[in-house]
Amino acid sequence: MSVLTYREAIKQAQADALAADPTVFLLGEDIAAAGGAFKVTDGLMDAFGSDRVMDTPISEQAIIGAAIGAALKGARPVAELMFADFAGVCFDQIANQLAKYRYMTAGQVSVPVTIRLANGAGQGFGSQHSQSVENWFLNVPGLKIVAPGSVEDAYGLLRSSIADDDPVLFFEHKAMYNVKADVPPELVPIPLGRAHVVRSGDDVTIVASQAMRRRAEEAADKLSAQGIAAEVIDPRTILPFDYESVAASVTRTNRLVVVQESSAAGSWGATLVARMAAECFESLDLAPVLISAPDTPVPYAGALEAAWIPGVDDICTAVLAMDRY
Repeated sequence: MSVLTYREAIKQAQADALAADPTVFLLGEDIAAAGGAFKVTDGLMDAFGSDRVMDTPISEQAIIGAAIGAALKGARPVAELMFADFAGVCFDQIANQLAKYRYMTAGQVSVPVTIRLANGAGQGFGSQHSQSVENWFLNVPGLKIVAPGSVEDAYGLLRSSIADDDPVLFFEHKAMYNVKADVPPELVPIPLGRAHVVRSGDDVTIVASQAMRRRAEEAADKLSAQGIAAEVIDPRTILPFDYESVAASVTRTNRLVVVQESSAAGSWGATLVARMAAECFESLDLAPVLISAPDTPVPYAGALEAAWIPGVDDICTAVLAMDRY
């Protein structure tokens, strides 16, 4: 085993993809000599050259527009948006162009673009730089949405994203870049669309992604001390979502808690709760619970931001309330 950080796993995945496929190249603001705002591409320009790791103007529209054009000509661009929130600036390119090319050409043209986006709160970046924006794209057919919640997943899911012939939005949680973990000596791609049962249990199913997965694991430890065995599932891929794995778990546990960092309205968590209520109604002992952030912008003040993000105690309280039912 070796130890890697979430940041290092993402950088290694890009390095391995660049080495394996000459059509792969990276583009984004300050990703070359500077190594990126979060140092996720540090050293890659020195290793692969400025024609494979390219700095761009400060224009998200230019970055995604260039990536689309390059993909249509046979390349596999990996574009970085410094903050996921900036996807709003180039929403038209992503939702109306990138996502629709394969459909509008009857499958004759593929657009293998991977967009890396730094997502999530907890780092004091304020309302415009701290959102979890994966839910913005749930109503855009043609995109795949990936949200790795562990070091090993960060590597394996990024390798699969870059190799995929469809456009992929790859969300990296900013609060996880320094997270360390033991990983196998040989990291391998992880197929998209398959959830991971992080922890097995028979009393309640907890579904959580990225930073919330880590809090769900902490909550499961606390609940275990009180005799409650929680099963923790990380969806890993938001689109396509592995509903089958969650349904199989709920059929056993008869209880469902979903935890997400964003607000509830129009979210993947709300969609999951609705679908499980419809499809697993007879298996559920009581209504599923969605734990989410308040319906407000992300606060800037540290204490307020910490209170805004769902916590371990929130998860434990919801599960214990179910257990008393």
